[in-house]
Amino acid sequence: MRLLFAGTPEPAVPALRALIDSEHEVVAVLTRADARAGRGRRLVPSPVRVAAEDAGLPVITDVPRGAEFVTRLRDLEVDAAPVVAYGHLLRPDVLAVPRLGWVNLHFSVLPAWRGAAPVQHAILAGDEVTGATTFLLDEGMDTGPVLGTATETVRLRDTSGDLLGRLAVSGAQLLVATLDALAAGDLAPQPQPADGVSLAPKITRDDALVRWDDPALAVDRRIRAVTPAPGAWTTLPADGDAADDGAPGPRLGLGPVTLRPEVTDLAPGQVRATKAEVLVGTATCAVALDEVRPMGKKPMAAADWARGGGRSVVDAGTLGGDAR
Repeated sequence: MRLLFAGTPEPAVPALRALIDSEHEVVAVLTRADARAGRGRRLVPSPVRVAAEDAGLPVITDVPRGAEFVTRLRDLEVDAAPVVAYGHLLRPDVLAVPRLGWVNLHFSVLPAWRGAAPVQHAILAGDEVTGATTFLLDEGMDTGPVLGTATETVRLRDTSGDLLGRLAVSGAQLLVATLDALAAGDLAPQPQPADGVSLAPKITRDDALVRWDDPALAVDRRIRAVTPAPGAWTTLPADGDAADDGAPGPRLGLGPVTLRPEVTDLAPGQVRATKAEVLVGTATCAVALDEVRPMGKKPMAAADWARGGGRSVVDAGTLGGDAR
């Protein structure tokens, strides 16, 4: 089949490469326009654009709406348009062009976790199994009929980056198999069940704030769910006038933690440092910090931080506070 591939971030790249290596023909790639990033705010192409240009494929960055775009899409004469995390909603006139539709790869087993952040929400909720789904796009938010599914175990130490990395690979295989079956006429789309619907809105910076008065399991899940982005954080004790005003102290970025079920004598947010680790209390047991990221500095081991710039925090004895 002739395909138009639509995608933008790094997790979409394995699917693009798998389709390039398949029996199908990727005739063009649709991706988001270059975006400004980094301290210099330079324009940076999307990972999908880089991969497409490396493969010598034409790249389209136009916003997918209007008669001119529809005409351009028709001129490509594609049979189907596979989509992986493209980032733009598609209007009915655009959805109607490919003969076999727009085939979306979504990183959950629908109808669970419809929305922008299915992997993060699966970890937040403590799901033991998640997966990927291929389905036909319609005008709803991840509501179209299902073409195929694959499952993936959520491991105890998975961050969203770890889990998404595996799903990007297994999902790429699912997408190719789905398109193979569509080309052969062997696949009938199935409506999504009405039961089991859950939503996965975009994770914000506020969502990444660690609540030390949550149980340790919830603290662990929150940190893993927002790693690597937007990144978990807490607040350090304020000092001087800020403390008098009740303002929170500076932020401290946090990497994944390790549960210490044997340590139950620390109050939520209370800190205790040993030579080997830094412990913080929660509503249940303590957790051991692994990597921390002080503002304006590179990530470092928590024990190194506690011996250096974090010494005052350890002496003060607490982390956290509502910084929202």
